[in-house]
Amino acid sequence: MRIRPIAEGDLDELQKIARETGVGFTSLPDNREFLNNKIATTTAAFAQRTPVDRRNYFFVLEDEESGELAGCCAIEGQVGREVPFYHYRLGTLAHSSAQLDLHRTIDTLFLSSDHTGDAEVASLFLRPHYRGKERRHQRNGALLSLMRWLFMAEFRDQFPDKVLAEMRGVFDEHGKSPFWECLGRHFFPMDFAEADRLTGLGQKSFIGELMPRFPIYTPFLSPEARACIGQVHRDTRPALAMLKQEGLRWEGYIDIFDGGPTVEAYIDDVRAVRKSRRCRVEIHDASDTLPPRPRWLAANTVMADFRAAWVSRGPDEEDVLSLSKAEAQRLGVQAGDALRVLDTEEVS
Repeated sequence: MRIRPIAEGDLDELQKIARETGVGFTSLPDNREFLNNKIATTTAAFAQRTPVDRRNYFFVLEDEESGELAGCCAIEGQVGREVPFYHYRLGTLAHSSAQLDLHRTIDTLFLSSDHTGDAEVASLFLRPHYRGKERRHQRNGALLSLMRWLFMAEFRDQFPDKVLAEMRGVFDEHGKSPFWECLGRHFFPMDFAEADRLTGLGQKSFIGELMPRFPIYTPFLSPEARACIGQVHRDTRPALAMLKQEGLRWEGYIDIFDGGPTVEAYIDDVRAVRKSRRCRVEIHDASDTLPPRPRWLAANTVMADFRAAWVSRGPDEEDVLSLSKAEAQRLGVQAGDALRVLDTEEVS
């Protein structure tokens, strides 16, 4: 299993993934024209043909044996530069009456674009049949999540100070969002799926045009909607746990459609960014087999031909990493090349 940038020939496989992501996975709509454009813009980003603040890096997890795409993830260089990037910010308003000697604090939701200019890690999805306990599929989710930090650490000058991640919110057994049904549907003449589709396609201007500019008092929401604020979809819990391990935290921002939390951190404070380091490659003839729980993650240092994968061992005291020929080929490196590595036991 290896990570690589998405390529022009991946459109059919990418559309299969888009169909499997399910409701609320805004960043990957099942729209062939949109997906084809995503591949084109990503290719330009990796080739550094677009401005830094407009780059979207989209990665896929490839099964080398079958050629199938097992999953995907992405990094958006800076959000909100081309189209507005909205959240609700959870706040508090105080009300008091001196005459009655009463004081009340009320939770509120404010429409916000505070994260404009931040980087975003997004679109993490692992196909169900690659989540199993089969040995070769173990830690696929960790590979997808952690490799983004190696990429950002290696190309640190291409990113701003802060990074965020939007988490999918709560949906009931019928695929409906209680938060949307109580709030969003009153301001948008469409159902959740249509609003979600338009947002995924980058058509976000209607949010600022139709959503209320005044604070929303949360006691006016239904108990079911209030219970969704800052909570995640059951399938998103593992991804959220990995982000929290890296130091991302919820600071009171939620998705305006489903109420899911947005977690954030300063990039230089993310543990995998701080603890990753460079080493030099040596190649040996023996064939290596990955341990059941591989410890070391490695990525090459070439943006246009970026590769990341688990390796069977870490570097020695002189920061030399000995790879098998298969590992070197998987990572696209030769003897003497540089690799960025991460000891995942050290950060877990």
